[in-house]
Amino acid sequence: MPQLANDLWSLVIGPPQIDPNDLAHAIQEQASENELDYRTRLLLRDSLDALKKHWGEERLGCWLARCPTRERLEAIWREDFERPGFTLIGRRLVEKTAPDAIRDLLSELGHRIRHPVRLNVGGSVALILPGYVARHTEDIDVVDEVPRVVREQHALLDDLKQRYGLLVTHFGSRYLPTSWQNRLHYLDDFGDLTVYLVDVLDVFVGKLFSKRTKDLDDLRMLAPQLDKEAIVQRLKDTTSALQKDPNLLSLAQKSWAIVFGEAFPT
Repeated sequence: MPQLANDLWSLVIGPPQIDPNDLAHAIQEQASENELDYRTRLLLRDSLDALKKHWGEERLGCWLARCPTRERLEAIWREDFERPGFTLIGRRLVEKTAPDAIRDLLSELGHRIRHPVRLNVGGSVALILPGYVARHTEDIDVVDEVPRVVREQHALLDDLKQRYGLLVTHFGSRYLPTSWQNRLHYLDDFGDLTVYLVDVLDVFVGKLFSKRTKDLDDLRMLAPQLDKEAIVQRLKDTTSALQKDPNLLSLAQKSWAIVFGEAFPT
């Protein structure tokens, strides 16, 4: 399973979104190091400022009261630094969607529908559940269409949306590589609901042809975790239809250049 970096520096210079709880844990771990240079202390100070704005003074105070490195952190917070150094951390704080929350929603859904049904799930959930990315999402993206037995459960779906912050929606398979259905990965059975996930290489290749910035961010996070040769092979073998569309091809070429710093494979 992929390992996501959780040390403070990697967290701040890595993913576009930073979960506040991950940031708090990384602050505590960083403050326990023996030697802290000026830039690291500045990063700790600005990270605490960001948490204070996001959580509020009371919640941050409660967290600090339990933190084993409290005294050192408070001393750093009182230091006189020349200027703020990491002012954008606060804008990137977003509660990540927990894999357990997705599983719990699927379990509730599966135990309340009355007929066996299968969901093929792609998008960010197919990356969050295996641990490739840790970020916020509001959608459980089902390939092509949400089965009728599920989409007709209007009251149930609305209740799940309100309680979990997740909407069961769909996207077209035309944005996936050909034969994607032959590479699905079984996730689990949730009552009468059986869930499969789109292969991570297919998700990656599909996102190359997207114009959404959040898909580009996912590509940047995924690229170091995947075999580049396998990506290129999947791209060559399964995207001829997508590449026939000049607009989609242009998007893929731009995304590839940003992620890999080189020309699109031909």
